[in-house]
Amino acid sequence: MVQINSQFSAGNIHHHNTVDDKIVELKINNDYKSDFKQWFYFKANNALDRTLEFHILDADKSAYPDGWSDYQVCCSYDGVEWFRIPTRFENNKLVFSLSFEHSCAYFAYFEPYSYERHLQLVQQAGMHPWCEHQVLGSTIDGREINLLSIGNAEAKNNVWFIARQHPGETMAEWFMEGLINRLLDANDGVTRSLLESCCFHLVPNMNPDGTERGHLRTNAKGVNLNREWDKASQENSPEVFFVQQAMHDKGVDLFIDVHGDEGLPYNFLAGCEGIPRYDEPLANQEKAFKDNFKVATPEFQDTYGYPKDEPGKADLSIGSSWVGQTFGCLSMTLEMPFKDNANLPDIEKGWSSERCMLLGGAILQPVLLHFK
Repeated sequence: MVQINSQFSAGNIHHHNTVDDKIVELKINNDYKSDFKQWFYFKANNALDRTLEFHILDADKSAYPDGWSDYQVCCSYDGVEWFRIPTRFENNKLVFSLSFEHSCAYFAYFEPYSYERHLQLVQQAGMHPWCEHQVLGSTIDGREINLLSIGNAEAKNNVWFIARQHPGETMAEWFMEGLINRLLDANDGVTRSLLESCCFHLVPNMNPDGTERGHLRTNAKGVNLNREWDKASQENSPEVFFVQQAMHDKGVDLFIDVHGDEGLPYNFLAGCEGIPRYDEPLANQEKAFKDNFKVATPEFQDTYGYPKDEPGKADLSIGSSWVGQTFGCLSMTLEMPFKDNANLPDIEKGWSSERCMLLGGAILQPVLLHFK
């Protein structure tokens, strides 16, 4: 009999029913005290040489049902190498199937990035002589809020990258791993030039509780961290509260908040044009950054993205808007797809962890030119 398991780090699924030992009916669990649901991650066992069809029920009630259109599930036999499986969104269900070549397989909304891998990332980076690792405080569940500072603390420019305010957007931490790897490469000329004038402050995972719990968007209190920046508190959003303290202490000259988008199959940057202090110099900086990013990698584009805010109408509870308004610097949100980059599609893997890491390294080129 097929057995379904999600009792591991970031796991999320409810086994509803199995029909004729061929169709496995599943439901995604909501984030704690929240209506958000879309992240799933589970393992199917005892299926060698069988073809199973999986039905995720009530997919129309997920946070972003439009995200199921043209979506491909991530699948892996060993939890390391992932490939894509086509899906159908029909009758309010997400449907996909697999002919099993091994007895078990993992399925996920995107390639998972576990809390254990996160801890290894910050520990290994913190051992590098260029890097300082600091624990800013604790989450509601008692996990570390990690900050990596790479470069000279007395440098003129303080560059901030944060990721995974929404824990189900795992591509964001894959991006951060690629960024960190390049920043610590002594043979990279872009890195060496940048670190002469910049100190990078990196929060690879803003929401470790949500990561471990298998949430899509919220922390252990059921709070969406990217709607807390104008009211952060130790009670409800310590993750934002402690990062804001560090920002005030160190200063911010450039800020990028790394996310994933369920619907749009592109990489793009959203600016903070709606904040009250947005002006022509900031608009010129934003345009130049995007133009330079397009030159650095064909994976980035600026044709498709979010509608722009009207002047003075930005939501200051959002991280990039709050930072831009508070520090008067270029402040943007980077979005990557859960699906694939439609401009450079990969039929086998789609938008993958490897491509996220490469994009993380590539963004250093426009950062370098921004401060020239």
